[in-house]
Amino acid sequence: MSTEGHSTQDKASPNWEAIERDYRVGVRAVTAIAQEHGITEGAIRKRAKRDGWVRDLNAKVRAKADELVRKAEVRTQVREDQRLTESRQIEVEANIQKGVRLAQRADIKRSRALCMRLLTELEKQTDQVPELQELGEILRCPDDKGQDKLNDIYQAVISLPERTKTMKALAEALRILVSLEREAFGIDAHPDAGGEGDKDFLERLLNARARAANR
Repeated sequence: MSTEGHSTQDKASPNWEAIERDYRVGVRAVTAIAQEHGITEGAIRKRAKRDGWVRDLNAKVRAKADELVRKAEVRTQVREDQRLTESRQIEVEANIQKGVRLAQRADIKRSRALCMRLLTELEKQTDQVPELQELGEILRCPDDKGQDKLNDIYQAVISLPERTKTMKALAEALRILVSLEREAFGIDAHPDAGGEGDKDFLERLLNARARAANR
């Protein structure tokens, strides 16, 4: 019976001292305080108004400030991670492009060297046309009809038209390679100090080779 009376007394007499303390701290909502102490929110507000309780909002301000700081730190970290990701992506793409460009430069260099060797070959052949023609006559072996098709092919290969055709093909190849080389190495395609660009140089080269072949 005493237990029942004690329970009735607890319900009838809330711990207003504890309620006031929780109210003044201002961290918990009034509804939560009321539920803990088994009374209504209205009863607490009525008592607070009567006794002049003032809720300390500093705690709430600090709590809100802490929350904002945490959010700001999270946003900063996210932005930093994004920047790192972007930087890494740029680095990867740059390395890929570097590999492609270096490979292109190497291929262009090899192609240019081959083109120049072929030009040298053609030049040597042009310088030795009389000897080559003489060799063809020595090796000529006509059949019963007086024809030597193999020797005719040989004479066609060393002839002026064929050499001129080869020279034109090599000059065009060199023109393309020079253009690719300028692009790959970032060289401005302006004429040189003498007033002649690569096109003029190639035309002069072609004319010089043609004159040599026509000797």
